[in-house]
Amino acid sequence: MLLTGGGDGRNVVAKGPLSFIANNSSYDNSLKLDDELWHEVKPGLSSFADDPVKGAESLLPLLKLAKERIPEQYWSSTPLVLKATAGLRLLPDEKAEALLLEVKKVLSNSGFHTTENSVGIMDGRDEGIFSWFTVNYLLDRITGTPKDTLVALDLGGGSTQITFVPMEDDTVRGTPADYLTTISLLHKNLNLYTHSYLGLGLMAARKAILVQHRGEDGIIHSPCVNPIVDHQWTYGGETYTIRGPEVPKYQEVRGQAGRLSENRPVADYKECVKTCMAIIKEQVHAPKELKAREVIAFSYFFDRATERGLIGGQ
Repeated sequence: MLLTGGGDGRNVVAKGPLSFIANNSSYDNSLKLDDELWHEVKPGLSSFADDPVKGAESLLPLLKLAKERIPEQYWSSTPLVLKATAGLRLLPDEKAEALLLEVKKVLSNSGFHTTENSVGIMDGRDEGIFSWFTVNYLLDRITGTPKDTLVALDLGGGSTQITFVPMEDDTVRGTPADYLTTISLLHKNLNLYTHSYLGLGLMAARKAILVQHRGEDGIIHSPCVNPIVDHQWTYGGETYTIRGPEVPKYQEVRGQAGRLSENRPVADYKECVKTCMAIIKEQVHAPKELKAREVIAFSYFFDRATERGLIGGQ
């Protein structure tokens, strides 16, 4: 049974328990998913950086759900782990450790099976590998050839991960050595390209983009924001005042039938894109073979695409 805690701009989401109940198929000996339990609570762990006791207690509803699903006689033999993701990796060490200490206390008293290693911060590489495995497993791409596997793009609040099996020699030769690793999967060794971009999650990247235009008075005047906006945004324990450009940009908008056109203030799209690209291009390595690969983008990629109507909810 797995609890995860990361960071996003709805503050933070703690997800779990996420449990896969799987069995070997008698037909082809493949691993099949029989059942799962998934639930989330908001806010999640890193939003409790200044109140670790309350943060640990926020997990209690998740444990209650797990106990309702798992028969009591199996609690003590059901392993329980919590792995924190980028939300805690971005916190100061002392605050992250205080949170994890309180979480250990709650989990050790849960009745489930825990050890000294049951609570910790997940390495970004492992986060990418686990998400890649989950997607390929659920879509039944694990048991085929490496060419059948998918590229996994995972957008969280604090970081984003990319993981795939490189099929072209140019990709391997042109990739930083620490982006490449070998895993053992179904009794075979598999070479993976995996990297976690800490700070390029949806909310962390938003902060990086916005603060490029913070003035000496601390107020952010961003070209990505309409000049009429005056908004307070909290991320990572800090509150930012966000407004549009000090010198507004106007665009003529045609009025409805019988009404005159008028100039309305608008965000400076071109300047916004320039700011975003400056942040992203400095950090991202983009292998050319990805253009010809099948890619699955999930987490915030899915959320934002459905919110904007780019794809359907199913």
